[in-house]
Amino acid sequence: MLDGCVARPQEEIDRYRAAGYWTGEPLGAALRRWAATHRDRTALVGEGRRISYAGLDSWADRLAAGLRGLGIGPGDRVVVQLPNAPDFVAVCFGLFRLGAVPVFSLPAHRSYEVRHLCELSGAVAHVVPGSQRGFDHVGMSVALRKEVPSLRHTLVVGEPRPGTPGDVVLLDGLTGHPGKAYAPDPTDAAFFLLSGGTTALPKLIPRTHDDYGYQIRATAEVCGLGPQTVYLAVLPVEFNFTWGCPGILGTLHAGGTVVFAPDPSPDTCFPLIAAERVTLTSVVPTIAHLWMGGNEHARHDLSSLALLQIGSAKLHRHVAEQVRPVLGCALQQVFGMAEGLLTMTRRDDPDDVVLATQGRPVSPADVIRVADPVTGERAEPGEVGELVTRGPYTLRGYYRAPEHNRTAFTDDGFFRSGDLVRLTARGDLVVEGRVKDVVIRGGDKVSATELEGHLTRHPRVAQAAVVAVPDPALGEAICACVMPDGDPPGMPELRCMLRESGVADFKLPDLLEIYDAFPLTGLGKVDKKALAADAAGRRAARGEENH
Repeated sequence: MLDGCVARPQEEIDRYRAAGYWTGEPLGAALRRWAATHRDRTALVGEGRRISYAGLDSWADRLAAGLRGLGIGPGDRVVVQLPNAPDFVAVCFGLFRLGAVPVFSLPAHRSYEVRHLCELSGAVAHVVPGSQRGFDHVGMSVALRKEVPSLRHTLVVGEPRPGTPGDVVLLDGLTGHPGKAYAPDPTDAAFFLLSGGTTALPKLIPRTHDDYGYQIRATAEVCGLGPQTVYLAVLPVEFNFTWGCPGILGTLHAGGTVVFAPDPSPDTCFPLIAAERVTLTSVVPTIAHLWMGGNEHARHDLSSLALLQIGSAKLHRHVAEQVRPVLGCALQQVFGMAEGLLTMTRRDDPDDVVLATQGRPVSPADVIRVADPVTGERAEPGEVGELVTRGPYTLRGYYRAPEHNRTAFTDDGFFRSGDLVRLTARGDLVVEGRVKDVVIRGGDKVSATELEGHLTRHPRVAQAAVVAVPDPALGEAICACVMPDGDPPGMPELRCMLRESGVADFKLPDLLEIYDAFPLTGLGKVDKKALAADAAGRRAARGEENH
């Protein structure tokens, strides 16, 4: 077990193996098997390249040999910071075959975040693009090597800028001897995902060969993937959603084709859907809203798109209802976390379930509890509480975070997610918000997610986000941040609509701020910390002291 990872009890490992959830197959070996089965089929499409399964398999071997020649080997951590392109997949599988452990970093990360990931993981190398949207990732990486003692190599995909120091390593030119095949312990960390928090630097989530292999098989089965599947990777490839829910790896497991979108705009994605006959993709609500706005969808043939997965943030019902009429495809709501648990609606679920819930767990071995977030006692059926979970692909602890793990996990290994949920009588999950996503207004707790759902029912509100703004009288005032659709609504109009909807007076917004666009986190969610700071700054600039 990699030092800093939390091991599972042996009894649990034995139980998952006996049930067939864990097969003991390392991810590097899985690609070998997929390539033997689907040899000449197209595996990856991106940046003008089409790579077969056999081509991907041999590419991963070449990279493994070259990286071994640099002294990178079993247990070494390597920060991989690449955009949506086939190289990301090849690099990760090359590292898997060495027994090295990729640490995912978003292309939008800068030196502050990347330094944290390198120091926390003890990374020996950093993989970056030669050029990405005008930012000098190579220069950043070279500078970090002077600050992080463990960091020895800057590995570059593509050509770096002129004047780059000569000690960077171009991955395309790497050569080396294949060496002896390495067989990692399948219960050990295969790679690190990042926690999705917006208020602090991310924690590292170790995902093992066994647990992630099971995750991609289970989700591919739920989604009905097969060789005919064409998956469009829209969100960053470093996201759990994109990488394996079922995403890229689930599609490769099924023998399908993965197409990479360099950005999520309709101008980019709709032509790719039409040209590659994409059948499946996964997006967050903000992107879904963007795709359904305007009439861009009417100019392209999207008839191949059979299923649109939407997850990562609350999808309000009236938005969900637009997916089939506007885009012509089925909707699948997904709730998931990089830490593990995934729930999904199914294709044969009733409309009310698909439109208003986040479905059921993908594994029969997933255990869910809904607990009072203060006392930890089980909530009554139908009541809202914190989601607490354990299962064959849910972690037992964050990497090198013993103090946090003591509060994030129960004594019997359940993960306290911080998500507020309830279960329907049928057993479907409904996400109601986050434990901490509340405004405490004069002692009353107001759910931001609940109020956002009401606000977006206004015909001239495209998107809404509710944040807390400091207030001398109330402690926190409720600020409604609105992206309008047409003329912005005024506060009296919004309050009147909310009252007519039966919203209690103490939940009504105190402040209204109009935005053209919301700040987003690297995970594509509304950055409420930045939004709250901006709203407070606007208020201060106007000289307002009271609501």
